[in-house]
Amino acid sequence: MLTPWQKVQLSRHPERPQTLDYVAALCTDFTELHGDRRHGDDAAIVAGVGFVARRSLAVVGHQRGHDTSERALRRFGMPRAEGYRKAARLYALAARMRFGLLTLVDTPGAYPGAESEERGVAEAIASCLADLVALPVPIVCVVIGEGGSGGALALAVADVLLVLENSCLAVITPEGCASILSRRQSAAAVERSASSLALTADDLVRLGIADGIVAEPPGGAHLDREATFAAVGAAIETAFSGLDGQGGPALRARRRARLHALGRNAVVG
Repeated sequence: MLTPWQKVQLSRHPERPQTLDYVAALCTDFTELHGDRRHGDDAAIVAGVGFVARRSLAVVGHQRGHDTSERALRRFGMPRAEGYRKAARLYALAARMRFGLLTLVDTPGAYPGAESEERGVAEAIASCLADLVALPVPIVCVVIGEGGSGGALALAVADVLLVLENSCLAVITPEGCASILSRRQSAAAVERSASSLALTADDLVRLGIADGIVAEPPGGAHLDREATFAAVGAAIETAFSGLDGQGGPALRARRRARLHALGRNAVVG
């Protein structure tokens, strides 16, 4: 059995499928949209519209990059303010067109550089959270890799939250947690932090944060991409099918109740 730290490492594997891989495998007639109409485009966020199993969806996800040049372009999946405002554009489009919304989470967190702060990244994330809570259309989120802090939460408010077996979701990375609590990032301190953060898929379901786990092939999603795509596609269709027929007021009320219940009965440890 893998330890939490080992699962974190698997969630970051450079060959693990990313948003554009899922789009290519699961979406037809996908049209990517760019820019926030205020500053520019952010390649760390992929956003567009297409069909998944003949269902019209708006799709928003983090993209880390597979090679050195792409990772530099996409800042390892760490969006700046314009990335989150691009996401908000797609949220509004989904509401306007009555499309379902699919989000794919895979980021260590929002980009911490000065230009990100100057452009209002905190406000942009907060606006995404508020927009998601109020959307009148069904939202399904899949954590496909690492989910870190508000940079992940801006895409993770959903009616159904699914987590791949070796993915994780936490308020901070184990390295960041170790540096704050232990004043160091030794291997032992980081591993202890990973265990303490309750960030694995099993932890998230146990605590009522996630609704289900999508099984991965033995060794991780990167070892059998086709099987992973098939499992994720089936889970997405099942999740949306369970939300069919619910109108905007019912979805919003259900979503708010779900969020208010988080942590109510949680016991970590």
